[in-house]
Amino acid sequence: MRPERYNFREAEQKWQKVWSERATFETRDDDPRAKYYVLEMFPYPSGRIHMGHVRNYAMGDVVARYKRARGFNVLHPMGWDAFGLPAENAARQQRSHPAKWTYSNIDTMRAQLKSMGLSLDWSREFATCDPGYYRHQQKLFLDFLAAGLVARKKSKVNWDPEDQTVLANEQVVEGRGWRSGALVEQRELTQWFFKISEYSQDLLDALNSLDRWPEKVRLMQRNWIGKSEGMLVRFAIDANTPTPKDLPPEVEVYTTRPDTLFGARFMAIAPDHPLADAAAKRDSALQTFIEECRRIGTSAAAIETAEKKGYDTGLLVVHPFDADWRLPVYVANFVLMDYGTGAIFGCPAHDQRDLDFVNVYGLGATPVVCPPGVDPASFVIDKVAFDGDGVMINSRFLNGLTVEAAKQEVARRLESQSLGNTPQGKRQVNFKLRDWGISRQRYWGCPIPVIHCDSCGIVPVPGADLPVRLPDDVTFDAPGNPLDRHPTWKHVTCPRCGAAAQRETDTMDTFVDSSWYFARFTDPKNKLEPTTPELADHWLPVDQYIGGVEHAILHLLYSRFFTRAMHRTGHLNMDEPFAGMFTQGMVVHETYRDAEGQWVAPTELRLETNANGRRALRIDSGAEVEIGPIEKMSKSKRNTVDPDDIIATFGADTARWFMLSDSPPERDVIWTEAGVQGAFKQTQRLWRLTTEIERVVGAARPARPASFSERAARIRQSAHAALVKVEEDVERLRFNVCIATVYELANLLAGEVGAIEQSEVPDDLRFAFAEAGDILCHLFAPMMPHLAEECWAALGHTSLIAESPWPAADRGLIVSTHVTYVVQVNGRKRAELTIERDADAKAVETAALALDPVRRALDNRPPKRVVVVPQRIVNVVI
Repeated sequence: MRPERYNFREAEQKWQKVWSERATFETRDDDPRAKYYVLEMFPYPSGRIHMGHVRNYAMGDVVARYKRARGFNVLHPMGWDAFGLPAENAARQQRSHPAKWTYSNIDTMRAQLKSMGLSLDWSREFATCDPGYYRHQQKLFLDFLAAGLVARKKSKVNWDPEDQTVLANEQVVEGRGWRSGALVEQRELTQWFFKISEYSQDLLDALNSLDRWPEKVRLMQRNWIGKSEGMLVRFAIDANTPTPKDLPPEVEVYTTRPDTLFGARFMAIAPDHPLADAAAKRDSALQTFIEECRRIGTSAAAIETAEKKGYDTGLLVVHPFDADWRLPVYVANFVLMDYGTGAIFGCPAHDQRDLDFVNVYGLGATPVVCPPGVDPASFVIDKVAFDGDGVMINSRFLNGLTVEAAKQEVARRLESQSLGNTPQGKRQVNFKLRDWGISRQRYWGCPIPVIHCDSCGIVPVPGADLPVRLPDDVTFDAPGNPLDRHPTWKHVTCPRCGAAAQRETDTMDTFVDSSWYFARFTDPKNKLEPTTPELADHWLPVDQYIGGVEHAILHLLYSRFFTRAMHRTGHLNMDEPFAGMFTQGMVVHETYRDAEGQWVAPTELRLETNANGRRALRIDSGAEVEIGPIEKMSKSKRNTVDPDDIIATFGADTARWFMLSDSPPERDVIWTEAGVQGAFKQTQRLWRLTTEIERVVGAARPARPASFSERAARIRQSAHAALVKVEEDVERLRFNVCIATVYELANLLAGEVGAIEQSEVPDDLRFAFAEAGDILCHLFAPMMPHLAEECWAALGHTSLIAESPWPAADRGLIVSTHVTYVVQVNGRKRAELTIERDADAKAVETAALALDPVRRALDNRPPKRVVVVPQRIVNVVI
């Protein structure tokens, strides 16, 4: 006798043990079946998994289990993105070692992920902080260096003078270091760079081939690469102004709007432009202003959102089309040296940033593009710039031209007129994408494998000496990079000349670690090389990659660069790492605050619903707290839910089911206690239904009968229709729709089973129920694998459902004899028409015109024509 309730605690432990003992999910490279590589972005071992992890890995697991059942040799690995500053901060706070903190967290999170029942190949696990991993990363660095893909050059960085370290843009908060609170300085340091900009055009063009990526992600990458077609225009510096010595008598400007030159009111240069630096040497107030600008930080976002400020240098430049026209030159805090030339001409009427600037400094605005249908005589610009298309005005020889025609005319004239001995302008393509600075002044990262020798310069570490290991005996009791002050680690002899030399003490940006890990998973046990090219070429690209949209730009872009660089250096034979990309939504939850404004955790509350609505009460005191907005789960707002608590209370399958069922996977999912309880009830309901089907079918399954009764045929048709629908929706990653289909089939089967009263059930009905029960188990097995194994066994199977093939759908059962047309009148839907599938076009037209809504729309007028799209649409044109 089967128990009435499904015991998830016993079942989940049992089946996880069976899968582990049988190595069910370990992948063989020599398996002759077609490959399928599914990968979720690997986690940072911060301490414990959160509900976002549950959702992300549940999605990937559905795909992996489904593809495995469909006959693919599935690779579904797991590892740890384990280097990074949080470990170093934890070591400083806890007076321990980053490795101890990291590996302890990995142990915890591994156990949590295993409790979810994920079909992962744990035999391929690695952490990026393992020397066995980062030695190969160092090898890749040296190969890239030899291939000309690495540069060492000066760049601007955010420098924390108290902590003595470079800060990422995200670590600069209102001009201060996020941890020390010290005023951040912009410094010019010599840094290591990967030459990603060499691939700008290729990275841009290849986005067109990534048709299984979300369009929003491709758009984000296009914008980040930022291709623009414009002109390089040379402005002569007015000879009557005090020009700093040792600088050319002109300023180059890159612009995408040469058509607006007659609307120019000023020129602005970046605070670190050579002209600004020269001018500041004779103007202390300008030098102070430049220092102020440097405290904003180096990020484009921070600069863009800062209040627009400028300093008049007293210099003037000559307009390229009018020798009597002078433009004042400002140093401005919103101009970036690393885009274009570090100088712009400001046309405030047609650029909001420029307009905001001139409204502060009283420089005025002259519109030179008039919107269609507007009288040029009355068109003025006040608070809002006009950046649309139109006709040129106030522009002398350009008046009356379109914007595009004006651009071409300006280009033609500037290319034909000279400044000095060269043309005053030339057409140019620019990209926003800059080379990737990978130097970090931190300990807990991959050491950069080069040696600095006074005689030989920069010397690569010999391959036989890899890995360059991090020293274990470091301290974090002083600011700065522990590697710089280690008594022995950085002191070495030069591999070339044998003289005393020093190791590079910068470590690599942790984005490097995650830019090739997907390739390492194809053969993580190769001790000699980063990849085995034959295996990498077999498994890559990743067929389905899943992760958060917050990584849609940098991580994906860097991975795409790395794949190209590894192709160039012989480690791979492809350029694109991810054939399919999916970005899931976040997990969100209500927030709660007490009377003092302190955040309150959901576990500390009791929720009640009465005639006045919902309210939240503290469990300990009964005091009412404010129910706030639904926001992303975060520790700071204490609106998190611990996956361990949910798994312990309801089971892993319930957590997975709710995460997949509540909303489309690309949207946010709202975590609610009621929703989780509802998912738990469904697990019990599916278990009871399975035991009822087992009772009806009996111990011995009947052979397939020669024919089926109407009732048996209806059951079979419903089961096979659900099978086909789930197949289609899993392929589209529409997991919530799959679950809705499971509900529909379960409801139908429950009704059919409940209607059986006689002890003798006909064989055709027993066969139909047995078949439908098997199909039902397969349908929810990717989402609730433990329950599926338990139900599969209850239905009499001795195999594992995780190792069983996906049932073959009998599509002949689900072909309807009728089809439904959408009937439109002048493109607007008026009705639907259900008619025999084999009806000809004339019969469809006659039936559509006879429908009451269509007749009312026609109002006794004959249609001009009727267009019938077979088995889809009827469009009546009047």
